[in-house]
Amino acid sequence: MLKQFSRLERTRNIFLIVFALLMGVSLIFFYAPSRNSATASPATSREVLARVGGDEVTVGDLTLRKDNIQQRFGSQINLAMLGGDRRFLDALIRERIVAQEAARLGLAPSDVEVAHAIRKEFTDPSTGKFVGNERYKQAVTSQFGSVQRYEQEVRNQVAGEKLRAFITAGGRVSDEEAQLDYQRKNTTFDLVYVPVVADQLAKKINPSDEELQKYFDEHKNDFRINLPQKKIRYLYIDQVKAGAKLQVSDEELRKEFDGLAPENKEAGVRVQQIVLKVARPDLDEGVRAKADELVQRARSQGATVSEEAFADLARGNSEDPATAKGGGALTGLVRKNPNKPDDPLQSTLTMEPGQVSEPIKYNNAYYIFRRGDAVEKTFEEARRELEVSSRNRRAYSAAAAVAQRAAEQLKESKDLQAVAGALAAEANMSPGEMVRETPFVKPGDDVPDIGSSPQFERAIEPLNNPGDVGDRVSIKNGFAIPMLVEKREPRVPELTEVRDQVLERFRQERATAQLEQTARELASTSNGAGELKAAAEKFGLKAETADAYKLETPLGQAGTSPAADEAIYAMKAGEVTKTPIKIGDTWVVIGANKRTDADLAEFAKQRDQLIEQALTERRSQVYEDYLTAARARMEREGDIKIYEDVLAKVAADEPSSAAAPFTPGAPPQSAPPGQ
Repeated sequence: MLKQFSRLERTRNIFLIVFALLMGVSLIFFYAPSRNSATASPATSREVLARVGGDEVTVGDLTLRKDNIQQRFGSQINLAMLGGDRRFLDALIRERIVAQEAARLGLAPSDVEVAHAIRKEFTDPSTGKFVGNERYKQAVTSQFGSVQRYEQEVRNQVAGEKLRAFITAGGRVSDEEAQLDYQRKNTTFDLVYVPVVADQLAKKINPSDEELQKYFDEHKNDFRINLPQKKIRYLYIDQVKAGAKLQVSDEELRKEFDGLAPENKEAGVRVQQIVLKVARPDLDEGVRAKADELVQRARSQGATVSEEAFADLARGNSEDPATAKGGGALTGLVRKNPNKPDDPLQSTLTMEPGQVSEPIKYNNAYYIFRRGDAVEKTFEEARRELEVSSRNRRAYSAAAAVAQRAAEQLKESKDLQAVAGALAAEANMSPGEMVRETPFVKPGDDVPDIGSSPQFERAIEPLNNPGDVGDRVSIKNGFAIPMLVEKREPRVPELTEVRDQVLERFRQERATAQLEQTARELASTSNGAGELKAAAEKFGLKAETADAYKLETPLGQAGTSPAADEAIYAMKAGEVTKTPIKIGDTWVVIGANKRTDADLAEFAKQRDQLIEQALTERRSQVYEDYLTAARARMEREGDIKIYEDVLAKVAADEPSSAAAPFTPGAPPQSAPPGQ
């Protein structure tokens, strides 16, 4: 019996061990993060987005980077305008490349260097000492997810500074180079120029009937109509006219006003600001430090700041003379403006009353905003807006009702004129205005008076027999009830049916073939800048002007190029480029009416600053070229791998930001004053 119990016990132990192993394997199988499913919790996800050498970039890294930017600049900023996920991922890859290059060259930062950088960042301005471990851990954990992740970012930043210093140490800019750069950037020209474009040349090309027929015969299949065409006659109900007789009483408007949500009654919010200007790029860091200090001083008494306390700071520190004397108060209210999401003042609308923003860099200044109270519209201020909105809604309903009755009557009678006559008074239109007809159209065509309308296309799709009537459909400025007049099946058309298309294509092909030759003839026949305009007109071209033009700025729609800059800088007043210049796909002939050389006396005054600026630009370019080459090398060697499927999954899982509600009548929000 004892032996049997012993055997049973051994059997039980084996069973338990096997069961435990199975459970362990199942836990690994079902709960280990996979590369395709870890975006469920983006901020903490260890899902790998990219590998850079031996380093990884995770979904969590990308999410925290975007969150930090959003926190710094406010919810009004559109991350897509900054390049979206791809741009942020490239920045994270760049940081790993920098760290690895620094390590390869023996420039990896020591723990002492990293600690020094952290203490410098987290120094209490009032004491000049480190803020303490608890405050430090709390701050970096809230922004970066963990102390380890933040300290790695600091390590990468220090590595970048050391690598940049090493790579650019040999950079030099001589007096001659700085002076030449100053001359090129500050010499101005009054230009006359002629873009030689096909559209303008085409207008002068008029083929004979025989030429056009020959061209069509050679390209018939290019003009084949592959979809059925339909000619439609329809009843049109104009929304504006249908609603013109509608009256909206004060009582109805007031009732609508009283029913508005509080946020829809807001005329705007009061805002105060402190403006700190950045006179030169090298002063940016110091100005930012002062801005951070002012924010800490403002918040020293709590999360909300009184109007008077902020006003005292503004009077003593703001560099905007227009608002500083008044305690930083803006003269107008800040209103929601979805057309200017990059306006930093828009960020105040998501703040609480009394809240002070972080410093916001905009153009050449840092801004600190304090959100004040919201100001409510009076009924009289909202009256016009309410009246327009109410009338538009009622006009739509009135027009829709007339159109529905028209559809029902037309389906029964098949008589457009009779239905138009019966409903003309109610539609506030004449019967002649109501009956319209299209040419033969197919899906994708631009229909006269309607445009390219998927709704209209869907409405006429089921109409296959003459006399078939469709349902009411919304079109531009009203409604249509379509009836099929005639249908043509796919075919090769006659020239008369597509003459306009054939003529347009003939002209464009001939004009495109003549572009370079025309540009060369124009340049060779123009004896001076003063004659260029008249010479251009003979070719059917239009001359344009650019006064006080500086190199590297676009020439209208033509743009700019290094070749154009060289040609312009070499010209004297009155000269014309003897050979045309190609900018992108456009040939351009340029003349200089006036040349004003840069003032070298001004260069002498700013010599040291300009040399330093030129040196900074050169070092930046050298560093960027180095990193670009390093990335290209690593990509060739297979050391950089981006998981496109994970990046696509992140974009798909990201909620789309709702568009800000439109406020009718709100004026465009201007940029903050003080620029």
